[in-house]
Amino acid sequence: MSNHSSSTISAFGYEIIRDHILSSVLGKHENEVLYWAGKELARKFPCRTIEELVAFFVDASWGMLELIKETKDGRTFQLTNDPALMQIGYRSFRLEAGFIAEQIQQIMGYLTECYDEKREKQQLITFTVKWDVKERIQNTIPNE
Repeated sequence: MSNHSSSTISAFGYEIIRDHILSSVLGKHENEVLYWAGKELARKFPCRTIEELVAFFVDASWGMLELIKETKDGRTFQLTNDPALMQIGYRSFRLEAGFIAEQIQQIMGYLTECYDEKREKQQLITFTVKWDVKERIQNTIPNE
């Protein structure tokens, strides 16, 4: 049996699933379904802090997530990774956006949305997270 911590991800294997199978199965609904799936995944793998969120991205081989800006009702993150794993040109990053939105919603306790922006020249993705301080969420920590 292989040791999970020493395993590496094949860029080609990841690309097959992420960029070909998923987009083929989901079709025109890919972005919406991936965002919902990201939110659902966040409920299964709750992160209590930004540091845990960053660590999850590394563990999932999604890349290096960095908090670059904080405001009273939002956060801005940027994601970088090995260009072979990023595939910025045609990959949807709504899975990651949904995951971030749900994690920040649980951490902050307000209704939260996340928008992704591809920056192909810089080979990075910017995630803009906004929450509504008028929309308090009850029971923000999932009870398992």
